[in-house]
Amino acid sequence: MLSRLADVLVPTVGRLTVTADADAVLAPGSIIAANHTSLADPAIVLAALHRLDVHPVVMAAAGLWRIPLLGRALSREGHIPVHRNDPRAARALDHAAAALREGRLILIYAEGGIPTRKDASEAAPAPFRTGLSRLAQRTGAPVIPVGQAGARRVTSGNPAKQLAGLATAPLRRPDLHVHVGAPLRLTGEHAASTKQAHGAVTAAWRTAAGRLGEAAALVA
Repeated sequence: MLSRLADVLVPTVGRLTVTADADAVLAPGSIIAANHTSLADPAIVLAALHRLDVHPVVMAAAGLWRIPLLGRALSREGHIPVHRNDPRAARALDHAAAALREGRLILIYAEGGIPTRKDASEAAPAPFRTGLSRLAQRTGAPVIPVGQAGARRVTSGNPAKQLAGLATAPLRRPDLHVHVGAPLRLTGEHAASTKQAHGAVTAAWRTAAGRLGEAAALVA
């Protein structure tokens, strides 16, 4: 349902293009790690993955489950609520590990939040939390780095600016790009493997942002 909804909504707010490394493989039982910059980018990433015939289980902020109808739909489809700074946070990794064992793909945002800056420009992913590393090492699942750029052109900044961005996006239809990198196996201690994953997602983001001519990627 989320992928189908994203397919409908994303073309109305922007022009999405998708690329992938030559050796990119979205195999069952993999973890997809994407950079998180805007409230709009989960839909953009889902629409891009749907084009590649991938329908992942999403690990998302638990607050979404409190939204009427959406929360029920998320539970029905097996998506995973993440309770940040809460003893229940560990359950999210348990559910994700179970989904991976069933051959599902998991979409995770390892930064743990959206940037607080107010402008619509791109920047490299913020440091990752260790949940991605712990899940990968616990399950042995490969990590597929995904970089997205342009979502902040749809909506970013304070609440008023975000609403204005959403309202005008169908008229502006900014360019959006998602790039899928080659899978990797995380190795070493959590700090080292977290840095390894961050570097791979940053490289995927740089490719995506470079396709849009974003200065932050071109000078990186």
